[in-house]
Amino acid sequence: MTNSLPLCPKCSGQYTYEDANLLVCPECAHEWTLDSDGMDANKNEILDSNGNVLHDGDNVTIIKDLKVKGASSNLKIGTKVKNIRLVEGDHNIDCKIDGFGAMKLKSQFVKKI
Repeated sequence: MTNSLPLCPKCSGQYTYEDANLLVCPECAHEWTLDSDGMDANKNEILDSNGNVLHDGDNVTIIKDLKVKGASSNLKIGTKVKNIRLVEGDHNIDCKIDGFGAMKLKSQFVKKI
């Protein structure tokens, strides 16, 4: 039996399966949907470090200590960031962090709460 489903776009795993309207890769736990053309519909979605899709207004935590240019201290692991706003660019999260103020973060250094 051959799998007619596409390979995982994240890890190229061949064991994808359907779960309701999602396609799931059991190897890396990536989930995605296909549009009517069969193309990956989630190319513009911003993902956290665990592969969860982020949305405006989500709450996240920082997963590693981050150096902040111009600040006397670092952002510590586990710092909670509330009500994020997603933007285009390399640093794709705009937010305000208590004690630091307005910041831009990379989504690869946060996880969704």
